[in-house]
Amino acid sequence: MSYCHEVRVRYVDCDMQGVVYNAHYLTFIDDAFDCWLREIDMNFEEKFGSEVMLKQASIVWESPVKFSETLDIECKIIRWGNTSFDGFFVGSVNSRKTFEARVTYVCVDHVNYGPIKIPTFLKEHLQRKA
Repeated sequence: MSYCHEVRVRYVDCDMQGVVYNAHYLTFIDDAFDCWLREIDMNFEEKFGSEVMLKQASIVWESPVKFSETLDIECKIIRWGNTSFDGFFVGSVNSRKTFEARVTYVCVDHVNYGPIKIPTFLKEHLQRKA
């Protein structure tokens, strides 16, 4: 399954060159993924006793995003492991590709933050057919 998220770029997101500051792409990705997770339950960490933490991220920039543009982010899972999985994110403005990113997430216990097997409810949600 994939999930789509929309971000309106604010003035504060831009640097002196008038484009989105590079570090903000991770914030946008994090917000998109968090919204996808919150479809399960707004407080899923408490309800299910587990969390998803970012382990590694890489971003490839394609073209600039500017103030007041709407950035669309498509999210999907491209790899499943035992305790971790990889998300793939593609950003675009009016169908013009702006970036792509790969993020490795690890599932952890809500109390000790040690790695745990990917919970069934999480895998089912992120694999659900649209």
